[in-house]
This record gives sequence, C-alpha cells and structure tokens, in this order.
Amino acid sequence: MIVAFSVSPSGGDQDGGVSEAVARAVRVVRDSGLPNSTNSMFTNVEGEWDEVMDVVKQAVAAAGEGSARVGLVLKADIRPGYEGQLTAKVDRVEAHLRQD
Repeated sequence: MIVAFSVSPSGGDQDGGVSEAVARAVRVVRDSGLPNSTNSMFTNVEGEWDEVMDVVKQAVAAAGEGSARVGLVLKADIRPGYEGQLTAKVDRVEAHLRQD
C-alpha cells in the first residue's frame, strides 16, 4: 500500500508558516524505515496497512505539537501483494516517456 498524505497544522504558534511542523512529520516518516518520498505537496510512504497508518498517526501528532488543530489529506493505493511500487509506478511512466 502507498499512502500520500499532507498535514497542515493551524491555530498555534506557527509564525506565518508550517514548514517546521511539516518537518517534524517528515522526520517521523523517515525515521520509520519505510520507503518514502516527499515533494512540495505530499509525503508518500509505502508498507503494510497497519504500519503505514501508524506512521501517519505519529506524523500528524508530531506536526500538531503546539497547534489547536491539524488538517490531514490522505490518499491510498491499496494493492495487496505488491511491494516497491513507490518507485516502480514512476519508472513505468518514465519508460513510456522515453518511447515518445
């Protein structure tokens, strides 16, 4: 399973930005040991349902430190029996682009 998620804390001491809070969330994901990537909009993490959801829960808690609320956007690709799709899906698209 691949989960793409973003967190957006609000109502706390943000000083006009959320990058520090988002960094705390990303640190949780990276420390999890699960395959992951971060871009300007989402953090992607791959693994089994329970382990991925636990990491997301911990990341939300980390991002929410000092905030009154946290918004969470989550999208999941649930495909039992497949691993390594975090990069394999991109590789398949790139292969098509090379053919053009």
